[in-house]
Amino acid sequence: MRLTVFWERMTEHFGSGYADSFSRDHVMAELGGRTVQEALDAGWEAKDVWRAVCTAMDVPQRLR
Repeated sequence: MRLTVFWERMTEHFGSGYADSFSRDHVMAELGGRTVQEALDAGWEAKDVWRAVCTAMDVPQRLR
């Protein structure tokens, strides 16, 4: 998954205002105690981060 697709899906699910805030502020156990942005910065694949977000935040199937 490309980062552009990842951010499109984040924006579609969370909204343009909250997607960035969520990615920087919400620490997720599914990401080893990291935020989305920290996981991406640490080299996690966008598809793996997206899967973790989907699991943790009950993202609708149509966006997965």
